[in-house]
This record gives sequence, C-alpha cells and structure tokens, in this order.
Amino acid sequence: MPTDAQKLAAAIARLNRRLRQERHSDLTPNQISILGTLHHHGPLTPGAIAAIEQVQPPSVTRTVNCLVDNGLVERTTHPTDRRQVVVSISQEGREGLAVERDRRDTWLAGRLAALTTEERAVLRDAAALLEKLVVSE
Repeated sequence: MPTDAQKLAAAIARLNRRLRQERHSDLTPNQISILGTLHHHGPLTPGAIAAIEQVQPPSVTRTVNCLVDNGLVERTTHPTDRRQVVVSISQEGREGLAVERDRRDTWLAGRLAALTTEERAVLRDAAALLEKLVVSE
C-alpha cells in the first residue's frame, strides 16, 4: 500500500507532466524554468541561476546559450566583475513566458472550475502547504 508521501509525489508528478503537455511549447521545461527565474528575480549570473534552480552551472550555461540564440534572454558583462556575465530576460522572453503560463493556467482553470467550492478551497490550502514544503528545505 503506498504511503502518503508516495501518493502525494505521484499526484504532483502526474499534474506537472499534464501541465507541461498543455503548454504545447517548443521550449523545454528547463528553458521555461530559467525564464521564470529571471522574470521573478531579475538579472542574475549563471551561477546564481544554478543555485536557485538547484542544477549544475554547465547545464544553466547550455540552456542560457539556447535562450540567447532564440532572443529570449540577453547576456551583458557584470558591472563590477568583468570576468562574469549577467543574464536578463528580454521583452520577447517576457512575452513568450506569458504565453506559456497563460496556456497552462487556462487549462488548469478549466479543470478547477469542474471542482466544488469546497474542493477548490482545499487545493488553495494545499498550494500554500506545498510552497512551504519547497521553501523550508
């Protein structure tokens, strides 16, 4: 019999997979995640992005290179350490991220609308608790 932790992990994984499928995007989940990080935090060094994303710096560099090639982010020289670069989201990146999020949110809003008021309230509470689990690491 699956534990509560196993049931929760499986449900979150399935929801995450479904949300990615609903985007119908050419962007990878890593690309979207880095765009979201830059949108939320502002310009960052690749090392800072890697720390926030909890991935290795070389994978951030590969993803950033692809995003630069597609005009979704821009690289500039660090203002105080010319050996480093700072990555920022471009206007095209902001617009693309908004489109991606809108597709995902539209699908999810439709699914939520099919639930009862009480069920939606439970999910609102659960969202806050899930955020607490992630942040409290």
